[in-house]
Amino acid sequence: MSDRASPARPSPHGLALAWALLFLVLGLGAQLFEPGALAGRLWAAGIAVPLVLLSVEIVRGLARGETGVDTIAALAMGGALWLGEPLAGVVVAIMFTGGNVLEERARRRAERELTALLERAPRIARRERDGALETVSVEEVRAGDRLVVAQGEIVPVDGVLLDRPATLDESALTGESLPVRRAPGSTLLSGVLNLGPPLRLEARAAAAESTYAAIVRLVASAQASKAPLVRLADRYAVLFLPVTLAIAGVAWWFSGDPVRALAVLVVATPCPLILAAPVAIVAGMSAAARRGVLFKSGGALEALARARTLVFDKTGTLTTGRARLVAVLPCRAFAEDELLRLAASLDQVSSHPLAEAIVEAARARGLSLELPSEVREAPGEGIEGRAGGRRVRLGRLDHANGRGLFEDWAERVVRRAERDGATPVFVAVDAELAGALLLADEIRREAPRALRALRAAGLRRIVMLSGDRADVAEAIGTALGIDTVLAERSPADKVDAVRAERAEGITAMVGDGINDAPALAAAHVGIAMGARGAAAAAEAADVVLLVDRLDRVVDAIRIAVRARRIALESVLAGMGLSGAAMLVAAFGWLPPVAGALVQEAIDVAVILNALRALRADRGAAVGRGLPAERVAALEADHRALHPVIARIRALADRLGAGDGPVLAAELRALLRELEERVLAHERKDELELHPEIAAMLGGRDPMAPISRTHREINHLVRRLRRLAAELPPEGPLAEDLPELRRTLYALEAILELHCAQEEELYEAVALEPEETGALRGRARSAP
Repeated sequence: MSDRASPARPSPHGLALAWALLFLVLGLGAQLFEPGALAGRLWAAGIAVPLVLLSVEIVRGLARGETGVDTIAALAMGGALWLGEPLAGVVVAIMFTGGNVLEERARRRAERELTALLERAPRIARRERDGALETVSVEEVRAGDRLVVAQGEIVPVDGVLLDRPATLDESALTGESLPVRRAPGSTLLSGVLNLGPPLRLEARAAAAESTYAAIVRLVASAQASKAPLVRLADRYAVLFLPVTLAIAGVAWWFSGDPVRALAVLVVATPCPLILAAPVAIVAGMSAAARRGVLFKSGGALEALARARTLVFDKTGTLTTGRARLVAVLPCRAFAEDELLRLAASLDQVSSHPLAEAIVEAARARGLSLELPSEVREAPGEGIEGRAGGRRVRLGRLDHANGRGLFEDWAERVVRRAERDGATPVFVAVDAELAGALLLADEIRREAPRALRALRAAGLRRIVMLSGDRADVAEAIGTALGIDTVLAERSPADKVDAVRAERAEGITAMVGDGINDAPALAAAHVGIAMGARGAAAAAEAADVVLLVDRLDRVVDAIRIAVRARRIALESVLAGMGLSGAAMLVAAFGWLPPVAGALVQEAIDVAVILNALRALRADRGAAVGRGLPAERVAALEADHRALHPVIARIRALADRLGAGDGPVLAAELRALLRELEERVLAHERKDELELHPEIAAMLGGRDPMAPISRTHREINHLVRRLRRLAAELPPEGPLAEDLPELRRTLYALEAILELHCAQEEELYEAVALEPEETGALRGRARSAP
């Protein structure tokens, strides 16, 4: 049976705690019914197991050159046995084992949520042998073997592609979010997914020597080389331990009474360090869990609270990792919506990863799609069929543009796609090139706000690592204001980059893919986007985000900082009170048992303070935000405007290259849509929505920047209206074109920016799902 299926065995600390509690109760019973030596012997027995366990841990720590708060607890328990004060000793034993059990339980609970690194690893391969295929274990594959990988399967070993091109999903290894086409003779890496028809490859390495296995070894190496973090309690124990021993020694020396030294050790037993600090840290872990952030250990929370550098993966972390339609580019007298409608109608039956994005974009525009017929799909090339009574073909340029027309226009589209980090899908209608669709990975909507919040939380440096092309990575980095962008990095390169940042200070790494796992393991704190990320990333990380939102990283850091601050308060207050009690005990005014009770009172006070960390996830009062459905409706309103905005750029691109009267008519039609849809939308927002959001944000005039953008949009539309009114009947003349283009491009740019600003604002004031639920509950319960 697997480890996951087997029940968890009790830890040594758990057994020791149960032992000490049992003998404490037995001793109290014996003392109640038959006062005498029996109770003392029972309490002494209760000390024995925790003391032996603690002594073993201290010896192991000293062998590693480590010392901590446990030494004082061991001296207190041993001294209590030696001097005949077993009740005080068993109380110390219970406090020591209880603190360790508390943190162990939190760590085990976190680890149960995770999956193993090797769950995704290929286990079988289809090998050609004597003209037939045989299924063998991947360990049996040797260099030179010829393999077949079916559609949807993972390439089992590194090899060279044979026979025909292949379309692959390499995102797990390289971070490239869009499908990649490889030509025959190209090297294929183990761990990539075959998206097309069955492919043939010749193995160049055994499984143990292939890329995926190398990533597993990198993770193990990075984890083994990561120095353990010094816990908060142990840092203060370095000072507290010698001070305690000095006071105990001086009290014994001057009084000649060893019981005074024991009393000092008992009241000095650092329960604020043994219990209060773990309570605050575990309370912070619990608060984080309610926000969908899973810390695997308290050490990870403490380290994250001190992090000053944050390294991000790009694909799936700062971006969504999914393709989105970013532009519809007709090349003939085709309306954008008609071009998209025909392409999406055909793509409804396509298995290509980009097809889903095209269909989603058409449905978001409210376009009516038709069921295609006579469909033929060539994986890696494109698809063709009949839709809307027309012959439609889409895919690569050479697939769609069989007649070689509009080559100059197609080259401009390809160059634009490369500049924007997009993938072009060309569309032909009735055997002639009709246009192109550009698709690209998009920045997460919450990313800009999350990065600003991270800087406000104390992060001094933000770095982006990516296996993607440099131009794509730099475009994302520039848009988000990243300090340093490192592109085209392999998993090993990412580990080197993280180690370089580690040398400068506490470094956290955020990633989601298999290719990020080694870097996550190498960072002081690895944070995995676990909701949609790879199991390897979750396994290698110290923190797992169970909600697919980047702003949960901000929550994790804020909660970690607050929990550590509360732990520090508890430690310093407890140590101060213990120090005062030590001085009282040193003068003989506090016997050991009374000292244990005083120490218990101190413990209760600091633990109650530590429990304040449970409230670290409380946000603004429920009701001071927009419900999730309202935000979704507002975003849908913006999506409905996107076709109008796209038409602005399309018209600007075509000025001077078409029929003048037709262009003039299109300009007038565009103006009507701008006035009836865009300007009407802005006026409605100014009157209804903006006052509501302003009340949520507070301040003198928080919506002033948005209102200023509205005025600029109105100004540009008014300017465009005057330019259109001045056009001659034959359409725009050569001297009219520069001003028209400048105005159209400016209007398109400011509308795109304005929509992005408003959507980010909606996200900022959106209620969390649980807050929306609470708001509904209050509304239902209201009379």
